[in-house]
Amino acid sequence: MEEEKRLYPLKFCVLQDDYDWGSEEFKLADLGYRDSLIKEGWLAGNSLGEIMDTYIDRITGGDVYEHYGRQFPVCVRKLSVKGRTPLQVHPNDETAMPRYDFLGKEKLWYVLRCGKDARMMVGFKRESNASEFYSACIEGKPEPLLNVIAPVAGQAIRIPAGTVHAAAGDIELLEVAESSPLDFCLCGWGDEVSSEQFDPALNLIDALDFINYSAFKADRPAGKRIVDLQEFKVERIDLRNLLKVSANESDYFALYICVKGAVSVQLEVLGQTADFRATEGEVILVPAECQEFILAPMAADSILLEVTVQRTDNDSYINPEVPARLPGEEE
Repeated sequence: MEEEKRLYPLKFCVLQDDYDWGSEEFKLADLGYRDSLIKEGWLAGNSLGEIMDTYIDRITGGDVYEHYGRQFPVCVRKLSVKGRTPLQVHPNDETAMPRYDFLGKEKLWYVLRCGKDARMMVGFKRESNASEFYSACIEGKPEPLLNVIAPVAGQAIRIPAGTVHAAAGDIELLEVAESSPLDFCLCGWGDEVSSEQFDPALNLIDALDFINYSAFKADRPAGKRIVDLQEFKVERIDLRNLLKVSANESDYFALYICVKGAVSVQLEVLGQTADFRATEGEVILVPAECQEFILAPMAADSILLEVTVQRTDNDSYINPEVPARLPGEEE
């Protein structure tokens, strides 16, 4: 039976959308309107949503499944900006679930590359309010209100739900976020915004009551742990030597995003070592069923971002029974 086949580390086909401001590549997505297809192995051609329907907790682990059900909890995409992205915002789970029956969106931007004119606009530079911000957006000139960041490669910025944000200039960003289609467009800077990128129903008026108008203060990452949230955790791994990863008593999934170089995920399959490789820009999903594996650098100075999920609450998102928690990192 196919169910008896052991799952393996999964790579995905990239979905790319092009806009006037640049492009976005969905590296891993389970969003309905964007659903990643598996690239290799006996599951090739199946979408992430389809394997979640079939293999459920074998993909994410029992605790994560009990919280999220068949919804894979995180999304990864790359933004290649050459102009200025529309200003947007996302609600948190507490607002999103009762209003729209979707997850909210916590988000991380990791700077892959940036030119001299690059900038990120994240939150407000001083306390603002709905009236002032609404008028600025209608005029197409909200930037004077915004906190502007001059980025550097390797910089990570957490964008909490409710935080307005955009990117401009020559910049490439890796985005890790909750799996949610709730992208509210606030301002297109006077340009027409593609209806393919934003649902017209998710607009400025509907977002005014959940925007955080306080002056933005960036989180300070603690060591290699870039983000440590209930929704997801992100850790940077400078992979110079073999690294053994063990789930111990917990079952969990792990995403590895190859930021630089190349990596091999090695595990035992039928008594033999199987080798699954990812090069720069690729994402590899190690299902919860793969309890022990080794990360091996395949190029000098390889850098990974490890994304995992841990739930510590007792509330469930979909088809619940218990909470969810995750992972066990190898220090």
